[in-house]
Amino acid sequence: MVLSASEKLKRFYAQFSADDNVLVLINADPDSIASAMAVKRLLWHRVAGVTISNINIVKRPDNLAMIRLLGVNMIHVDEIDGNKFSRFVIADSQPNHNNLFLKYKYNVILDHHPETNAEAGYKDIRPQYGATASMMTEYLKAAKIKPSYKLATALYYAIKTDTSNFERKALEEDMKAFQFLFRHANINIARKIEQAEFKLEFLKYFKNALENMRKQKDRIFIHTGMVANPDVCVILADFFIKINHIKWSVVSGLCNNALIIIFRNDGLRKNAGDVAKQSFGHIGSAGGHKSMARAEIPVSSIKDILDFKNDEKILRWIIAQFNKKAGNK
Repeated sequence: MVLSASEKLKRFYAQFSADDNVLVLINADPDSIASAMAVKRLLWHRVAGVTISNINIVKRPDNLAMIRLLGVNMIHVDEIDGNKFSRFVIADSQPNHNNLFLKYKYNVILDHHPETNAEAGYKDIRPQYGATASMMTEYLKAAKIKPSYKLATALYYAIKTDTSNFERKALEEDMKAFQFLFRHANINIARKIEQAEFKLEFLKYFKNALENMRKQKDRIFIHTGMVANPDVCVILADFFIKINHIKWSVVSGLCNNALIIIFRNDGLRKNAGDVAKQSFGHIGSAGGHKSMARAEIPVSSIKDILDFKNDEKILRWIIAQFNKKAGNK
């Protein structure tokens, strides 16, 4: 049964009462930050309080600019006392996407990634949507809430980012949400966020990638070694997929005792999420969309088969695992 926007809003609100303190958990990026902001606005004056908590360390310059320019208040999960909260929401993710999410039992799950059969009092998971921000815009409209310029800008930028300016998978609903938000957003702030993409110190990773990348036909593979933050791999993967005739960009790095692998492709007859899951899902968390995906593998689960001091061997292993499943696609 397909529920109307007003019925979804009703079921969402039914999960909360006036004396609830709500914790919204996210893996902070533009879509999750904007979606969490929307949850907070929807619950304004309906609950005792709402706190947004990020499980990751935010280091990407554009994400930091978004947080600063839009005044987003977040508390890292390590500083959170879960006993102070009576309701838990996860936005733009699902519990098994990261072990840090598994600490809590969720009352609400809001996401646009593929369904993972997670349990919650209320779930709204729409993998056909280009961004969770599009879903949250529909909730705001159903609640007859006019978003502030900060919230509208966050949601606008999130849709723009997650659909890659509508070059990636998107629905008419994503476009409608984008057009609605355009009327309320501060485009100059959105542009400032977008232009803050790189820090000077990131350039060393580009230098290393250019010197050590492995090209096989229309595929580029890069292992960056130790990185300060997984976002380094994301930035590199997004950069190399833009190269002419490249159909796959696979970039890996070691961070926080995990091997992070980022997948990008041209979106033609390929499914990055499926390849990530089939290649690495049996030893870690993996999944994503047709043109973009991610795998996170605990070092402890592969320490017996890989020498983590040898970047070349790690890269060869990743290429072999990838090629087994990607085939000629």
